[in-house]
Amino acid sequence: MTDRRSLRRRMRQARRALSPRQRQQLAEAVDRRLHRHKLFYASRHIAAYLAVDGEVDATPLMQRAWAMGKILYLPVLLPCGENRLWFAPYRPGDKLVPNRFGILEPARAAHTRVSPHRLDLVLAPLVAFDNQGNRLGMGGGFYDRSFAYLARHRSYRRPRLLGLAYEFQRQPQLDHQPWDVPLAGVATEARISLFDFNTTSKLGRE
Repeated sequence: MTDRRSLRRRMRQARRALSPRQRQQLAEAVDRRLHRHKLFYASRHIAAYLAVDGEVDATPLMQRAWAMGKILYLPVLLPCGENRLWFAPYRPGDKLVPNRFGILEPARAAHTRVSPHRLDLVLAPLVAFDNQGNRLGMGGGFYDRSFAYLARHRSYRRPRLLGLAYEFQRQPQLDHQPWDVPLAGVATEARISLFDFNTTSKLGRE
């Protein structure tokens, strides 16, 4: 656990060290690499996120999704209760309000939220990842709890969890915890890596 904390600290520092211009260039590179991939353009219901703490900015991909007529969602938290994610539709100009962690989410989420099962693709932030699809997040466990059914029942194929990351966040190997939900793939500015066998066999590796 100490190693995970140390790695999390180092990777967060490296993300924050990027200049705004560097973040913009890298986000645009991720968009150029991913938006033509079948995993993205074949999906209609796509969840993204609003970047914080130096995360890869998903804005270019969100704008791309809107332009392609896709339905875009943002993760939302219930005001109280289980620490799991729901998802609410998000369109340009929709009002956003901070949740209990200060992260913005759609103001009308309580009336429009849907469960993860409704989604085709989830673009997920991360702190680090490895080539086996293991993901190190911020430590809250929200994504792992919300998508635990994917790990328990391998027959569930929706949604695909695709991490957005900088290439320097790639690690040789991460310790796998019993509660960790593996990623189907990761898109960085350098390449798209697919880890899910069924996804790889159907869509190919790029």
